[in-house]
Amino acid sequence: MQRIALFPGTFDPITIGHLDIINRSLGLFDKLIIGIGRNVNKEPMFSEEQRLYWIREIFRDNPKIKAVVYEGLTVACCQEVGANYILRGIRYVNDFEYEKAIADMNRSLDKNIETVFLTCLPQYTSVASTLVRDVLRNGGNALPFLPDVVARSLKSKV
Repeated sequence: MQRIALFPGTFDPITIGHLDIINRSLGLFDKLIIGIGRNVNKEPMFSEEQRLYWIREIFRDNPKIKAVVYEGLTVACCQEVGANYILRGIRYVNDFEYEKAIADMNRSLDKNIETVFLTCLPQYTSVASTLVRDVLRNGGNALPFLPDVVARSLKSKV
């Protein structure tokens, strides 16, 4: 059986912290699907099309990585794409408590889907899409926290 993982998130925008988790997970899975989740409670800064483009461009040379947009339950997306793992990144201890509750709920919805947690490297602990968006909205320099493809895209719009 192939080890296929779904890495769900809004990726609004994708950051170097996300890349850290993605790149370090590649040895664990045969295939990684980055799932851009639609969240009705969040108003994204960047369109789904833009986020999907960035992810596909970043990983265009890696056949193990695919990106999709999904709506609804993460477990349903796993079932649709054939993922038997959910990948989640952990920055702080309180992230774990929140993520464990979600993992427990997902396991109760489908006992065949396991959640795998990777802690981020210390230098990425403060890199969060929410903080990056705040920096961007307020005219600060968020480029050091973004992959080159995203940084170039944002610089060209300025």
